Amino acid sequence: MADPIIQVTDLVKTYDTGAVRVNALRGVSLSVAKGEMVAIMGPSGCGKTTLLNCVSGIDDPTSGSVRIEGTELGSMDDDRKTSYRARRMGFIFQFYNLLPVLSAVENVELPLLVSDIKPAEARARSAAVLDQVHLAEWQHHKPAELSGGQRQRVTIARALVNNPAIVWADEPTGDLDSVTADEIMTLMQDLNQTQQQTFVIVTHDPGIAARCHRTIYMRDGEIEREEQHR
Repeated sequence: MADPIIQVTDLVKTYDTGAVRVNALRGVSLSVAKGEMVAIMGPSGCGKTTLLNCVSGIDDPTSGSVRIEGTELGSMDDDRKTSYRARRMGFIFQFYNLLPVLSAVENVELPLLVSDIKPAEARARSAAVLDQVHLAEWQHHKPAELSGGQRQRVTIARALVNNPAIVWADEPTGDLDSVTADEIMTLMQDLNQTQQQTFVIVTHDPGIAARCHRTIYMRDGEIEREEQHR
């Protein structure tokens, strides 16, 4: 793979409470190409979310190397890592993580305001990306006034508003019915194809995984096998 956007080498994550020692990741290595859409599957407790958290910089590995766009994450201090995530990464979670007191457009513009984008520009960019996910007419509604699918679209808009190189998604359709899940996956595929953004998706759903370019199967903190789809 020429110049992968994500390069993980011998990643280990151990949780040690003193009484219990859990080897969540056991020397995981993988590469992801720019513009690739990769699914990570495996049984509960196999290390999927731990891998996503360590590779995206949310959590620190015990040992091993994570290089994103050629830069070693471990070489960054916390402030630089936070700034890098805000500028170059987007995150989509199962339970939306939207602030209930804010409207859709206010939720979407938060990453831009944190990155010191001027409010007028942040609002314009947020409105534009909500239009991109077909929510322009709902931009001033609060999360409680939206359906589950609409709330997930707001989450996707928030993940995309900073034009990230990589979008990390942890069970993005897990709380949705099958029709809405299909719509959300179609939206992510369209964005992947038109924007050439890299998606890494943790999922339990083989139907979601089959629509990615590749599936990585994990078991007991290790990569068991990979399957190429197209």
